[in-house]
Order: sequence, then C-alpha cells, then structure tokens
Amino acid sequence: MIEKNTNEKKPIALSTWEKVKKKVPTILMVLVFGLLIFSPDAKSFLIKQLLFTGIFNAEVSSVNSTDNELKNHFDFEDYEGNIKNTADLKGKVVFINFWASWCPPCIAEFPSIEKFHSKFKNNDKMVFLMINMDDDIKIGQQFYDKKNYSLPIAQATSAVPKEIYSGSLPTSVILDKNGIVRMRHTGFANYDAKNFHLQIEKMLAE
Repeated sequence: MIEKNTNEKKPIALSTWEKVKKKVPTILMVLVFGLLIFSPDAKSFLIKQLLFTGIFNAEVSSVNSTDNELKNHFDFEDYEGNIKNTADLKGKVVFINFWASWCPPCIAEFPSIEKFHSKFKNNDKMVFLMINMDDDIKIGQQFYDKKNYSLPIAQATSAVPKEIYSGSLPTSVILDKNGIVRMRHTGFANYDAKNFHLQIEKMLAE
C-alpha cells in the first residue's frame, strides 16, 4: 500500500489582485483603442508622434511636364468674402490644403503647415490656400482662433476638380508658377522638413 505524501503543497488559488494584474495589459489595450476610436484629440496626438519619425515627409516632384497642368480650376471665397479663382494664381507657387476641423489627421499636420507658412508667408510668389471643408466656414475659423493659427482660411464656391481632390481629408496640392501639379498628397504629412522647404525654394526660383 502506497501512502500519500502529506507534505506535498497544494496549489494556492490566485488572489483577486493577482487576477487583475494579469489582465492589466488587456485592459490598457482596450482603453487605448477606445480613446483612438472615440477621441479625435487622441488620434491627432498619435499621428503627431508618427510625423516626428520622418517617414511621412512631403515631397515635391521635379517633373514639370505640361501633361500635369491643372486644366480645371475652381472658385474659392476667403474669410473676408472675396471670390477668386485658382487660375488667377498663375505666376505663383500655390500650396492648397483641403481640411476640416473634425478631421484628426488634419489637426495633426496643422502645426507643421503653420511653421511652413511662417517661413514663406512674406514671399509674394507664394500663396497658401487652406480650403476648409466644414459645412460652415465660421466653424473652421473658430478652430483657427482656438489654436492661434495665422494661416489664411477659404472655402470652395464651385466644384473642385477630382484631379486634385477626390474627397479624402487631408489632401495637399502644390502648383508651380505655370499651374502644373507638382505634388498631390492624400493623407497627413510633415510640411516642416528642411528638404521639403528646399524643394519649395527651388520652385520659387524657377
């Protein structure tokens, strides 16, 4: 007859705190995903961190073929109520950004655009056209005022050609002095990179 070892330790049941500790990573993951889904500010913060990696730097094409000339222009109204047309901007390098105050990627890239604007705003051959896609331009202006942005705000007053804007926000376009599309970037990007500014300076000198 074999006797049982009475000294053998029985497994101790996990305490409530130990059970909770094991679930902490899962709980944190759920909280993070919840924030990203429901909080535009959280999404914007995460995208800003991605911009710092340098992977999302903007780049201007060196190809200035007339095949890429913007043939379908559109009207826009600035915040003072002046109606203009993009065709009137020939002879200048034009940066066009389609954005909305509810768009996290737009919010994330705005600081870099503001810095880009501050560097070139005094150049009379450079135009910044920030096309606000909110239903009411006053909503966009309130966003500007809250963030203390100095970028010029405008809204399209006629159909925007699909060759430069297909409905995705944000979308940025650069036209050279001849109205040729030298950049069309869908999604967020960093516009405060040194190399990008050098490309703009080269276009301004053409």
